[in-house]
Amino acid sequence: MVTATFRFYDGLNDFLPRDRRGRDVVTPCAREATVKHMVEALGVPHTEVELLLVNGESSSFERLLVEGDRVAVYPSFADFGVGGIQRLRTRPAGRPRFVADAHLGGLARLLRMGGFDTLYDNAYHDDEIERIAREEGRILLTRDRELLKRRTVEFGCYLHAIEPEEQLRQLLARLQLAGALQPFTLCLHCNLPLRPVAKDDVLERLPPRVSATHDEFTTCDACRRVYWKGSHHARMHAMLEGVAARAADVELPRPPQPRCVRT
Repeated sequence: MVTATFRFYDGLNDFLPRDRRGRDVVTPCAREATVKHMVEALGVPHTEVELLLVNGESSSFERLLVEGDRVAVYPSFADFGVGGIQRLRTRPAGRPRFVADAHLGGLARLLRMGGFDTLYDNAYHDDEIERIAREEGRILLTRDRELLKRRTVEFGCYLHAIEPEEQLRQLLARLQLAGALQPFTLCLHCNLPLRPVAKDDVLERLPPRVSATHDEFTTCDACRRVYWKGSHHARMHAMLEGVAARAADVELPRPPQPRCVRT
């Protein structure tokens, strides 16, 4: 048995009991326990951690703890060109794709509305969500911290907020995606790309009042739904712009300056 001291910063404290927030946590650790094992044992999913400093040195999750180690644990932070840090991998390369658990249907719909490929089914079980995230390189979205602690989950985000709009703002801020919205390019039902379509080709699928007042349409080739820029479109577009603007105003914390790089 060894003893190590942990300190969690910024939003990671939300995962801790109140008496452990914003202070050193001295805890016994099993022999050959890794930093990852103890971080999660204390309540923080590994997907929420972007930087570890052990005794002031940048470190990985796999480091074995030894007597007297001091571990500083940081969430997502802003880039500002500091060298000598081992930034833990928290998202795949390229435009992110998501899979949302069964309790995040509202967020999934908003992400699709914003043009982000998001898989969702309220019948998904945790094992299925875990498999999809692993096999397709998707970011797993959930409010279940135990799901994010699963060993094969590499990319994930815990949503602290309850309301879908606030969840979207939180996610855009964390992943710095406020400028990446592509509204109304995906089908809200199928999650597949929409394409422009001539009015004559969808005329029989339109309500009479819509055919009389609109001329521009998109459609989904899978479910054959037709979309147009009505009053709902305008409201949702304004909502997305407002959420993105608030997300862009969030300033992520700055990383500390480590003493050296651990290889």
